[in-house]
Amino acid sequence: MKNLKRSEIKDNKVRPRKAAGAKRRRQLEQRKRLLGLGMPEESVAKMNTKQIRDLLKYPKKVTQSLAVAK
Repeated sequence: MKNLKRSEIKDNKVRPRKAAGAKRRRQLEQRKRLLGLGMPEESVAKMNTKQIRDLLKYPKKVTQSLAVAK
């Protein structure tokens, strides 16, 4: 057996990778969750995925900010 590094021995070759279709589905679900919280569709459409995820971390703050804005 040749000399292998520890990282080569411990590397898991059968671990499933995230699929592109699953990623798009998650992003669509996150957009729908923001719309369900009451955000306008125009503003959600302009956001990138990082902004959407950051808002969904604290959904109560999102609903409170929307209530104050109205």
